Parts: sequence; structure tokens; C-alpha cells
Amino acid sequence: MDLIRRDTDYALRLAAQLAQGFAAGVPVSARVLAKAKHVSYALTCKLLQKLAAAGLVTSTMGPKGGFVLARRPDSITFGQVIEAIQGPVSVIRCLMGDFKCPMKDACPVRPKLNTMQQGINGFLGSVTLAEFVKKEEVKNG
Repeated sequence: MDLIRRDTDYALRLAAQLAQGFAAGVPVSARVLAKAKHVSYALTCKLLQKLAAAGLVTSTMGPKGGFVLARRPDSITFGQVIEAIQGPVSVIRCLMGDFKCPMKDACPVRPKLNTMQQGINGFLGSVTLAEFVKKEEVKNG
């Protein structure tokens, strides 16, 4: 089982592409994004809608319309993009807040899984889209 689903991977790529153009402030069409990241147009539209619903991107209608990040790339984390597409990342269901486990207090495995979950959450919350802009600038520069 993949921790990050394929459509989430695509959404991360689309968001990274939008981060690269953030300083210019020019909206990018879904078609241009789809072609640049080798994602189908239909899936690109679906993913952008989810990112917009989560407040991570905004859209502008019209011939010069398209999508831009709703906030600066350094204020949007990997974890926020992932959660917008597939919901919270969880190592195991028993660590989700709403899951009731009768073994919660007696489980010998739960503390280690919880440590793993905290590490993943910390990592996903620390990586921002700004890091992808820097990597692309170095790669293209």
C-alpha cells in the first residue's frame, strides 16, 4: 500500500509548478499545467478543484485566467496538499482521533506506531512548496 496515492503525487507536482510561477503572479491554465506535468486534463481539473476547496489555490475565469497559489509557497506545506487530496495520512487507523480501540491503553505496538506517525506528520508539516522552487531554480540554472 502506498502512503501517498498517485493522484496526490500528481497534485504535489501541480502545486510545485504553481509555486515556481508564484512570483510572476500570472495564472496558469489547467491545460498548461496538465501538459507540463504529464497529467490528464480531466484529472488536473479534479485535483485543482480539490486544492481550491482547501484554500490552497485560487482560480480566475476568462481567456487569461487560470490557477495561482492562494498563499506564498513557503506557507503551503506538503502535508496540506496531501490532506486536501486524500485526507490525513495515517500509519494505522487506531491513531486517528475518531477511531475507538478497546486496546488503546494496553496495546504494546501503539507507542511505536505513534512515534512513527508523529515523525511523518512533522516531516509533512516542515516541507513547503518553496523548497521545490529552489530545487527547480538550481536544476534549471
